[in-house]
Amino acid sequence: MTKFRRASRSARVLVPGAVAVALLAGCAQGSGGAAEASGAPGSASPSTGPAVAVPPTPSGASAAPDASTAPGTLLVTDFGSDTVTFVDPARGATGSVEVGTAPYGLVLGADGRAWVATAEGVAVVDTATRERLALVPYRTDSGPATTGEYRGGGMGIALAPDGRRVYVGVNVPGGNGTLEVLDTATLRFTDTVPVGRRPFDVDVSRDGAEVYVTNHDSFDVTVVAADSLSPRRVEVAPYGTEGGLGSWLKPHYAAVRPSDGKLLLPFEGERLAVVDPRTGRTTIEPMTANTHQHGTTVTADGTLLTVGTGPIDPDVDEGPSLTVRTPGEAERVYPLEGPHESVAVSEDGRTAYVTGGFTRDGYWDGLTVIDLESGDTRRLAAGSRPLGIVVL
Repeated sequence: MTKFRRASRSARVLVPGAVAVALLAGCAQGSGGAAEASGAPGSASPSTGPAVAVPPTPSGASAAPDASTAPGTLLVTDFGSDTVTFVDPARGATGSVEVGTAPYGLVLGADGRAWVATAEGVAVVDTATRERLALVPYRTDSGPATTGEYRGGGMGIALAPDGRRVYVGVNVPGGNGTLEVLDTATLRFTDTVPVGRRPFDVDVSRDGAEVYVTNHDSFDVTVVAADSLSPRRVEVAPYGTEGGLGSWLKPHYAAVRPSDGKLLLPFEGERLAVVDPRTGRTTIEPMTANTHQHGTTVTADGTLLTVGTGPIDPDVDEGPSLTVRTPGEAERVYPLEGPHESVAVSEDGRTAYVTGGFTRDGYWDGLTVIDLESGDTRRLAAGSRPLGIVVL
């Protein structure tokens, strides 16, 4: 039987002590606290609404000093601003493009277009010309476009394998969120699907048949059939759901394992929840970093990379880190300086790029670049609270 180092952690649903509150203020519950549980879900407008085309970013507003976009360039969402920033991993930022308020997740298509989830809508960016092509407003009413961890609007975002649909999780403050479906040819939202609370992440199965929405505040993943758009709830709570909105032990991000299509959801550097979306069954594997975990990605060979943001309880938990876990379950933990949020990997698999934006206080305006063989790290100033990241 596998033993977990801190079996009583599920009892610690509220952060003990002022120090931990300062470190992790906000992740446990929404801006309305526990009272948010009674909030009503957002409503969707009956019409699809037109796409909003916009001209290229005007020179001088957020013009790119270096308009060339070489392979291996990074693109990050500036959650502390209204832009995405292009980053040369050797020398830093090379230009920004205005996309919309508080951009969160982003996904890259084979055609070079980036799809960015902002508080206002999904922005479409041509990464070759560095122009915003459109900003498509959501059908869901999520309130005014604001900033900060609990702002309404788009969070997780994913692209169908055939490139025909973009799926974006829309947060509705005080209630359940929605999954909106964007037709990439017409640039119009065609459907809206009810999901759980605060849809941090959206993923798609390798065959495109299912969409997976990771809902932070409802301890679950919504499995959505891509053809019928029928939703099915799968609870993912390896520590239980005690504490509700006040719990720290919730799912954040997921990755689809290439070998079998199962979902990998890291928790607290202690437990990896492996979810079979067909049956809803979850198995637990041990992890070793012992830190609160957020962003995660998986490479083609099944290597899992997960960002540790720092301790819930500084007396017993470890600091920020990046865990690299092989398909054989061997782990290497790389310490990081300060909280981080998301991670991407170079095409050759030798380098990891970890964003310093973070969804809560403690963020910084840059990335940490990690040589995965030597363990050497360097900090690279770039963007404004960079959160999401892709490699172009």
